[in-house]
Amino acid sequence: MDVNEDSQAISVKAEIPGVDEKDINISLEENLLTISGEKKSERTEENKDKRYLVSERSYGAFSRSIHLPDNIKATDVKAEFKKGVLTISIPKKKVEEPKRIKIDVN
Repeated sequence: MDVNEDSQAISVKAEIPGVDEKDINISLEENLLTISGEKKSERTEENKDKRYLVSERSYGAFSRSIHLPDNIKATDVKAEFKKGVLTISIPKKKVEEPKRIKIDVN
C-alpha cells in the first residue's frame, strides 16, 4: 500500500490482485480508513487427485487500516479499482490562514 499527499488530497493505492471489486469493502470512520475483503480460493473438491507441487498464492480475508489527518473531507472520498489496483482519493479541507490584526496601543 502506498499513501501520499499533496496540498489538495491524500492518495492511497493498494494492490489487490485476484480479488473481485464486489469483494472489497472500504470504510472511513473518525479518520480511520479501512480496506478489507476476501480473496476466494480457486481450489475445488472436484480435483482431489490433483497434488500441488508449489503453492505461493494466498486466500482468505484481509484488512488494512490507516489513520488519516484531521483535515480531510470525508464526504468527498472517491475510489476506483482497475487492473487489480485500488486507488482512493481523499480531498483535504482548505485551511484558512490565521488572520493578523494590528492593535494600536493608546
